[in-house]
Amino acid sequence: MQELQNAWIAFKLGGMIILPLSLLGVIALAIMLEKAFLYWRYARLSYDLLNLVETYGFAWADLEKMLSVLSERHYYKRFFEVVITNRHRPSWWTESRAADEAQLIETSLARRLWVLETIVTAAPLLGLMGTIIGMMHAFQIIGSGVVNPTGVTGGVAQALIATAVGLLIALIALFGFNYFSRLQSQTMDEMERLGTRLIDHIRLDQQGSAHEAA
Repeated sequence: MQELQNAWIAFKLGGMIILPLSLLGVIALAIMLEKAFLYWRYARLSYDLLNLVETYGFAWADLEKMLSVLSERHYYKRFFEVVITNRHRPSWWTESRAADEAQLIETSLARRLWVLETIVTAAPLLGLMGTIIGMMHAFQIIGSGVVNPTGVTGGVAQALIATAVGLLIALIALFGFNYFSRLQSQTMDEMERLGTRLIDHIRLDQQGSAHEAA
């Protein structure tokens, strides 16, 4: 309890610049929680579904059955259904439609990541602004000629706390940005790989149909 009280006192000593820094911290945390939920809920593949797509010559009906239990917002379901819907068309057409859908999914996954990137830069700058204000306050007291150690140390504390808070928020946002950027890249790579499996399956189906017709 004493630690929390000390943290609150230190937080108040940071001055008014702590308010916008706190807002940036809340925004960064909210974005990271949202991203974590989206990837956990809409960008995970079950082992059975992954194993089915990896299987040579799987039945399209089996794939459709597994996809039917997924949410309409599920990214892999959206991608697979585009391929399934266009599987009777020429393979180049299906690839084009799949690439378009993948682009939309990538845009959705990248949404608001730019905010985290902005916070990485803005938070230390705001902390630096608090440092400057705090030091100006301390020098103003010293320049007045009045001996006030409490006021001087308060200004220095404001400077140090603002800098520390800004750097802490920037570090958290940086780790979040790098993590979700990497996760986005891995998701798109996996989607592209599985899409290739589906296109190969379509080509085999078309070749089989051509041989039967001959």
